[in-house]
Amino acid sequence: MTERRLAQEALERTRDALAVSQKMETVGQLTGGVAHDFNNILAVILGSLELAKKRLQPEDPRIHRLLDNAIHGALRGASLTQRMLAFARKQDLKPVVVDVPELVRGMSALLKFNPAIRVETRFPIELAKVKVDANQLELAILNLAVNARDAMTASGGTISIAAREEQAIDGLAEGRYVALSVSDTGSGMDEKTLKHAQEPFFTTKGVGKGTGLGLSMVKGLAEQSGGVLMLKSRIGEGTTAEIWLPASQDDNVPEPHAAEPSRSAPRSNRPVSVLVVDDDLLVLDSIAAMLDDLGHAVVEARSGEEAVQLLRRMPKIDIVVTDYAMPGMNGLQLAETVAAEHPGTPVVLCTGYAELPGSAQPDLPRISKPFDQAALVAAMEEVMRARADARSVLPLRPKRA
Repeated sequence: MTERRLAQEALERTRDALAVSQKMETVGQLTGGVAHDFNNILAVILGSLELAKKRLQPEDPRIHRLLDNAIHGALRGASLTQRMLAFARKQDLKPVVVDVPELVRGMSALLKFNPAIRVETRFPIELAKVKVDANQLELAILNLAVNARDAMTASGGTISIAAREEQAIDGLAEGRYVALSVSDTGSGMDEKTLKHAQEPFFTTKGVGKGTGLGLSMVKGLAEQSGGVLMLKSRIGEGTTAEIWLPASQDDNVPEPHAAEPSRSAPRSNRPVSVLVVDDDLLVLDSIAAMLDDLGHAVVEARSGEEAVQLLRRMPKIDIVVTDYAMPGMNGLQLAETVAAEHPGTPVVLCTGYAELPGSAQPDLPRISKPFDQAALVAAMEEVMRARADARSVLPLRPKRA
């Protein structure tokens, strides 16, 4: 009788786990789709506001302030969609080799909350590097630290950021991992709260004080990077969040980037002909307006099929800027057709999320929506420069005798 009851309980736990898994998969798909649509909307808003601000007469500073507020609001919306995509594991990650202690030290100014909360770090002298998107890992640590801060009472407490090396546990691929932890001495969570803490939109904070996507974003980043997020908490004893990331085999940490130049996009001195492809008319018009403002000759297509027909009829197109998610022929298929029929014509892929098939060309330049005029120009210049460099190293044809 006891064995039958234990088997029945095990079966019920398995059913519960399966139901939760299916629920989270459904929510993830829905979240990714909603974020994709929001990115399209935000791309139109940001592009239009930017162009409107450039054309505005400077006499009325109040109008400029209102436009700046609108742009900042749209950027906050873009940040929210990034969190949604992180949960859905469809964000566009740019993994590099990261020295975790060095990254945390570089965040010291961001982690100064108030004098009552002490932030301490504990790292071993020798710690393996990890391969992860550095910006997203920094955002994840900041999210965990803010959660830790909010769990403190008015008398303050301690936030500890530490790391250690571990071997793989169940559910992870074999190999070494770096377990990065953020611990606090706050109020802690009961079992019921802890069970739901990683679910999207779940929050114990008051209205307007949290989106409920912070831990979901960290979980998505960890899993998309080949790791896992684990939470431990007890009422009155605080909480520990651990991000497990695979240790990197490469110890070469890239040099930090120089300060970004001004985000303004000057009028191009080298006008080019650009074919812009997007099935969303508002997005299509917005991108075309950005390029037209810079003096480029723009041709528009509402589908991949229409773009192919235009390319076959037109004498010359210098570059193709295309959306990825389109019915019929998507952006990747269009890029393959361009490569086959018009070798050397560069393609820039615009995407609202990063769920691309494994067969996607790894060197195909991509730009994530929403983007501003400067980002679009930078992506185009990069791909045009790469094409010029490739042409410069082509072997000379032998002279005929």
